[in-house]
Amino acid sequence: MLESSLLRTLVEFSERGTVAGAAQSLGYTPSAVSQQLAALTRQAGVPLTRRVGRRLVLTPAGTALAESSGDVLDALERAQNAVSSTSTSINGQVRLAIFQSAALALLPGALTALASTAPQLRLLVTQVEPEQALRDTWSRDYDVVVAEEYPHHRAPLYEGLTRSDLVKDTLSLCTGLAGAGSQATSVADCAGAPWVMEPRGTATRHYAEQTCRAAGFEPDVRFETSDLHTHLALVESGHAVTFLPSLLLHNYAGQVRAITHAPGQHRTVFTAMRESTEGSTAVAAVLAALTAAAQPFSPHLTPAE
Repeated sequence: MLESSLLRTLVEFSERGTVAGAAQSLGYTPSAVSQQLAALTRQAGVPLTRRVGRRLVLTPAGTALAESSGDVLDALERAQNAVSSTSTSINGQVRLAIFQSAALALLPGALTALASTAPQLRLLVTQVEPEQALRDTWSRDYDVVVAEEYPHHRAPLYEGLTRSDLVKDTLSLCTGLAGAGSQATSVADCAGAPWVMEPRGTATRHYAEQTCRAAGFEPDVRFETSDLHTHLALVESGHAVTFLPSLLLHNYAGQVRAITHAPGQHRTVFTAMRESTEGSTAVAAVLAALTAAAQPFSPHLTPAE
């Protein structure tokens, strides 16, 4: 009989491509991953891996087993959910991946709701960039992810993940009351201003650069950081301009000019989970809490349909 924990290690190794990558994802040492792959090979009775130079790669048998193991792990997850659903209380553990602006706006309210509706539930929260979090949820590192999707920048699609929109968030051109861009009324007016943006490769950066280019200029990005508190500090002090979502600005007490530069464009904030967790009462409780936490923002955000 093949052990499910060893199958999970095989799947992670298949997805990550290296023993070190699988170890980091699972929270094991590389030595432990190697030992588990060796144990699974003994159980399978055929070689699952082989050496190519200094790298360990899957054999055809290993690849076939990894591909079929996803169905096995899904079935086990559904079975566990079926057992949990018979309980009169909501308990267990849910792993949530969330990005910064959503965490700042939604997490406190969601935790307050869960304290009332599911006090025995243990929620583990990790701040992760949305694209990585979607992949990690698909590969079972997390149970629920709060992710984002910008106009003309589709979020990655993974077979077996289902998503539900929370809110459609207005995007604003933000400047300080004085300094860089303080007299701007459009994106084009900020052609000569210093910009602060998130790192290359993020959906936020792609949106910001494309919007500037559509306005006829290449942005002068002098500051690059994923910390949105730094964005706000630089903007408020007049040292930079940027685009920010109203979800972040909603509770901000500082002095920032927010210009709605494209009324028809929104950032979609959504949740995603594996189809195999749909029967989980614990996951359902977390999704309900996140949805409830998003409701107070409805006067400032466009409710998701």
